[in-house]
This record gives sequence, structure tokens and C-alpha cells, in this order.
Amino acid sequence: MYSQEDFYSVDIGDTKFTVLKRYKNLRPIGAGTQGIVCAAYDDVTGKDVAIKKLWKPFQNIVFAKRAYREFKLMKLVDHVNIIKLLNAFTPQRSLDEFQDVFLVMDFMDANLGNVINTQLDHKRISYLLYQMLCGIKHLHSAGIIHRDLKPSNIVVKADCSLKILDFGLARAAGSTAMMTQYVVTRYYRAPEVVLGMGYTEKVDIWSIGCIMAEMISKEILFPGTDHIDQWNKIIEILGTPPASFLSKLEPSVRYYVESGPRCTGIDFNTLFPDEIFPDDSTEHGCLTATEARDLLSRMLVVDPDQRISVDQALDHTYINAWYNECEVNAPALNSYDHSVEEHEHTVEQWKNLMYEEVKEYEAQNYEMVEL
Repeated sequence: MYSQEDFYSVDIGDTKFTVLKRYKNLRPIGAGTQGIVCAAYDDVTGKDVAIKKLWKPFQNIVFAKRAYREFKLMKLVDHVNIIKLLNAFTPQRSLDEFQDVFLVMDFMDANLGNVINTQLDHKRISYLLYQMLCGIKHLHSAGIIHRDLKPSNIVVKADCSLKILDFGLARAAGSTAMMTQYVVTRYYRAPEVVLGMGYTEKVDIWSIGCIMAEMISKEILFPGTDHIDQWNKIIEILGTPPASFLSKLEPSVRYYVESGPRCTGIDFNTLFPDEIFPDDSTEHGCLTATEARDLLSRMLVVDPDQRISVDQALDHTYINAWYNECEVNAPALNSYDHSVEEHEHTVEQWKNLMYEEVKEYEAQNYEMVEL
């Protein structure tokens, strides 16, 4: 097993990274609500990696549960379009000292937010969307909803390969736990989340629709300032939903929605005119503004029951030029214990569970490196 001699420390801004000596040349590449990420060179494999330090994972129950969930899921997931966990460790050698968790992952060149503002042709847009859909289909096949898809949670390489990351908010499909208003970046929230309804895998399709719209227009489609403004932005563009949708709302929410102004919405041909799209692809006949607009209109549907499914999206003419059976229907990931979502542990109990998981992983990985 690792000892203190296997680690060294380096200051990254005002954060101390204490990592295994195999990881050299650390440099910061990103930060978010869940952690700070550095690029590094792995002496053992000879490859560049990304190392994420979870930010104060045990400061409260929400953070502790989120960290545990992310680590458990990353250990299980194995798909070309989902970030791979290469290593995990803690520099602390006892439960009493335990406070830091480091996750080592594939190194990617940029997040999708950086790429959106570049010149993207239909081929690249379509291929990036295809990979997003393959990744979430793999998660959905195990009953996992990502819930926080957004450009900063999707990373890409120069060759246009794409991986989804950040599973701290992922939940079991059918979970009874409601999504609180603050946990997801507002702009990509599905209407059923904004309105406090139950949700299904279709929330991820809505998020991909919002991302696709941003890739084409170079602007955030629904930049709400709070959840009420978010709903207003949605209906201003897509129109007030029909009674069939409103009947599914809680009475108080339905009253609020019905008492607001009725909006007719904007026609998709007006919202996404031909001139904002790249030139139609001569290589793939279906990669056109018309087909892209059609896919957008099927993903950005207020009623999730009417919204396109991941399988239907993968079969859409704008996407299926890339169809690869091994990627679309990759073997399902190993079973994830969904019951963890229902457990009401204290911070110390989550910390204990996390410590056991990390130590078990360290032991397995240490043996593999030694071999």
C-alpha cells in the first residue's frame, strides 16, 4: 500500500495538491463547484492526465453524498464517451485525518464551452451530438440520469472525440428525491425540473437540445435569472404548453402558470433561420439546416412525454450517419446500488463510506501498478 513517501505536495493557487510522485508537472486547467482540476504527466503510463481534487467533500451532507455518488459511478462506468477513472487516492493514511480525495482521469483538450464559440460545420456538430447521445444512453441503460449536462461538463479533444464528466448530481431513474432548485445550472434545466415535477431520462435530452441550440446560434437559448424567469424564457420561445401538460402540474404551480401571460412562441424557422447554420454538408446528404432544425424541434419540447427519446434521437437522420453498434449499445455498466440515494447518513457516516471505497480502490490499483 501507499506510504507518505509516495506523495509530494504542490500549491495550485491557494489550494494544496498532495499527489502520488508518479504525477509530474501539475498545472491548473479548471475549477467548479465540486473541485479543482490540474493537468499532469503520468510517469508510469507516459500519458497526460487530469487530476481532480474534490473541494471540501465532507463540509456537509450534500457535498459528502455527492462526492460518494460521483466516485461510485466513475468506478463503474466504462464507455468511450464518458470520462474514465484512471486512478483515485487520498494522501491521508487514516480515517481520522481523511479529508482529501483525488480522482485521476483522461486528459482532454478543452470543454465544450470553449468549442462552441469556434466555427463548427454540420459534420462536427452532428458528431459531437452523436457522442453525447451515446454517453447518456449508456448511463440511462443502467437507470442513471446525469441531470447536469452543460457545456462545461462535456470535454473534447482536437480530433472531435467527446466525453461526459461530473456525476456528482447523477440520480437513479425513478428516484423519489426531487431535484432542488439550485443544483443544476439553470440555463439547461428541463421545464419539468423548473416547475418542480417528477422527472425522467428525458431531462438529459432537453439539456442536449439546449446545448445544440447554443452550438448553432452561439448564444444561450434560455438565460433565466431565476427559476421563474427561466420558465418565462422557455414559454416566450416555445409557447405556453397545452392543457394536456398543464393537467400534470401540482395545483398551485398550475394556477401560477395559467395566471401568467399566454405566449404563442416563435416558429423554429424564425428562431433558427438558415443563415445561422453552417453550409449544408456535401459529404453527408442529411447534415443540413433543415434536418438540424427538425432535431432541435423534437428535443426542445416542453412536455417530456412528447419529447424525443435518446434512441429516437440516435436514429434521427441528422445523427445516424455516425451510428456504430459498439458505441450505441455498449455493454451495460455494472449494477449501481440505487439504494444509496435513499440513505440518510451523517457526514461522518458518508466520510467513513468514502474512505472505505477509496482505500479499496487504492489497494486494487496499487497491486496492478506493482504487477
